[in-house]
Amino acid sequence: QVQLVQSGGGLVQAGGSLRLSCAASGNIFSAATMGWYRQAPGKQRELVATITIGGLTNYADSVKGRFTISRDDAEDTVYLQMNSLKPEDTAVYYCNAAIEVVKFDSWGQGTQVTVSS
Repeated sequence: QVQLVQSGGGLVQAGGSLRLSCAASGNIFSAATMGWYRQAPGKQRELVATITIGGLTNYADSVKGRFTISRDDAEDTVYLQMNSLKPEDTAVYYCNAAIEVVKFDSWGQGTQVTVSS
């Protein structure tokens, strides 16, 4: 059974930093594109960043230059380092694991990030 367990997040002032972690179990990490998404109140869930098994990254324009996604294949963990946080980054952040060829898709439990102005 696949599980994605998130940690990190919390409350930070604008300009501060946070790091999110997502640990995967179930033997899928090495085959999955990992991603971070977020959903603000009243808004749809949106892509924040993804990283492929080869290490290729993709970022939403709104976080480029401020957020960094990385993966540790030895620990089956994906990270999101968030710097220069802004109030508009406030949202629930979700970890995702996807394997397109077999239509596999799994989500973490979500973690709240709140940035105060």
